[in-house]
Amino acid sequence: MAVKIRLKRIGAKKTPFYRVVVADSRYPRNGRFIEEIGYYNPMSEPADINIDADAAKKWIGNGAQPTETVRALLKKSGITE
Repeated sequence: MAVKIRLKRIGAKKTPFYRVVVADSRYPRNGRFIEEIGYYNPMSEPADINIDADAAKKWIGNGAQPTETVRALLKKSGITE
């Protein structure tokens, strides 16, 4: 089972809001997930990023692969280097 840390899109049309979730890579983008570990709001100025550092480190330590966007968000919030 390939586990990914990725974004789940919620929010209305033209006002995106994302939840950072841990999900099996076979599931659809907005489908089933294992755990929600944070959120990302690109519409606020500056962008609002809130990710549970302990949960993210635990999942990365267990082999979960973050997507490129989530990797950038983790780096920006200081969780990974």
